[in-house]
Amino acid sequence: MQFEELKALPKVALHDHLDGGLRPQTVIDHLAEVGKEVPSQDAELLGQWFFDAADSGSLPAYLQTFDYTVAAMRSRDHLVRVAREAVEDLAADGVCVAELRWAPEQHVSRELSAPEAVEAVRDGLAEGVAAAEAKGQTIVARQILTSMRHAEPSCEIAELAVAYRDDSVAGFDIAGAEDGFPSTRFQKVFEYLRRQNFPYTIHAGEGAGAQSVHEAVQVCGTRRLGHGVRIIEDIDFSGDEPKLGRLAQYVLDQQIMLEVCPTSNLQTGIAERLEDHPVGRLHELGFNISISCDNRLMSGTSMTTEFARLAEAFGWGMADFERLTRAALQASFLHHDEKQRLAAGVVAAGYGH
Repeated sequence: MQFEELKALPKVALHDHLDGGLRPQTVIDHLAEVGKEVPSQDAELLGQWFFDAADSGSLPAYLQTFDYTVAAMRSRDHLVRVAREAVEDLAADGVCVAELRWAPEQHVSRELSAPEAVEAVRDGLAEGVAAAEAKGQTIVARQILTSMRHAEPSCEIAELAVAYRDDSVAGFDIAGAEDGFPSTRFQKVFEYLRRQNFPYTIHAGEGAGAQSVHEAVQVCGTRRLGHGVRIIEDIDFSGDEPKLGRLAQYVLDQQIMLEVCPTSNLQTGIAERLEDHPVGRLHELGFNISISCDNRLMSGTSMTTEFARLAEAFGWGMADFERLTRAALQASFLHHDEKQRLAAGVVAAGYGH
């Protein structure tokens, strides 16, 4: 399929970090305002610097690039602009549902409380949606509030998410360095969210292996996994037919959503080439998969670019991308009626039905 054909297809972005998708020029502008040096004053060169710095083969090294983007999101105006531009950029790329995750605790200051930060992102999302609609583009944008997993576990951000559940916040997540900081540390937080009937996803199976997936699914009860691709380690491919371990079989049988971010995974060492990425085998085996960008700035990518790379690597076509898009929509944190409306309207029309 041609790039422009792929760009026109409706897409659902379940795993997109707000602080990983800034426009390079926005980073330059905002860091100038706060007096922080930036690696380059040229937007194109800065974008390349982010990609090169993140392209390390290590998740902890990859995460260090966020020192600059987080610093560029320290005021209400900054957060509004970043959220608005994220929605505009995603909508222009054919995204019809965007769940943008970020960690309020990283953006609180003497001038900005956590609730004020959430409201700033809410307002930016609304501005982005309005701007997209003015161009004839349809997009639904929500925020997912994230707690940093290396911090002391607390219900504070989860409670904040619940407080804004009817005001642009769709879900909760934990993110950051996975290895050494198991999701089970936040077990009480997830218990609280279940009591509140509030959805969540958990980063697992990226920086740590299948045991991390087991903890997120069986101890913490998630129905969505951020990345999750190291579930492949519980599958034996040595024989004529793949032999699934108990965990992999459970994740497959229960159709637990894997929020796969292929280019980002290459940067953090999941595979050296996209052709060797687990997503190809997992898709063949029928795992419930969605495709996202993770961090568009750090990975120098877009949803269309991810689709194009997968089409080239695995020969995926229209039917594959429709399956992935519908699965992502169904796994999103939108209400059922919103999913039905988008599936019957935007997605069906975009895939020629």
